[in-house]
Amino acid sequence: MRPRAAGKLPELNSYKAVHGSKCVASPVLLRSMNQILAIAGGGAIGALLRFWVSTGVYTLTGRAFPYGTLIVNVLGSLLMGFLYIWLLERTLAAPALRAFILIGLLGAFTTFSTFSIETLNLVEAGELLKALLNTLLSVVLCVAAAAAGVMIARQI
Repeated sequence: MRPRAAGKLPELNSYKAVHGSKCVASPVLLRSMNQILAIAGGGAIGALLRFWVSTGVYTLTGRAFPYGTLIVNVLGSLLMGFLYIWLLERTLAAPALRAFILIGLLGAFTTFSTFSIETLNLVEAGELLKALLNTLLSVVLCVAAAAAGVMIARQI
C-alpha cells in the first residue's frame, strides 16, 4: 500500500492499488458483504417470526408452561434439519442464501436449531459420547447461565 496522506484513511486491501485508482471493492469483500447482509436480513425476519409464533402459541395455551418456546425450538430444529440437507446436499444453494436461511433466519428464530443439527452431526459421525456431553452441557450450562444472569440482574 502507498503511504497515506495526513487525514486520509488507509485502504482496506491492496485491490485498489493493483487494479488502478478506481474505487472498486474486491470480489472477496463483496461476497462477504453479501453474506453479512443476508444474515442480517434473515435475522430480522427470524426474530419477528419467533415473536409472532411464540406469542400466538401463548395466546392459545397460556403461560403456565413454556409451550411457545418449546414449539419454536422444535419447529426451528425440524426446519434446520430439513434445510441443512436441502440447501447443502440437494440444491447446492448459493452461500448467501444458505447464510440467510440457516444462520440468519433460523439462528434468530432459535439457536436451539443450531445446537440440534450439531448434536445430530455428532451422532451420525458415531461420536455418541460427544453428542451426549454436548446435550448435557448445553442444557445444564445454559440454564445455569440464565440463572446467574437473573441473579446478577436482581442484585444490581
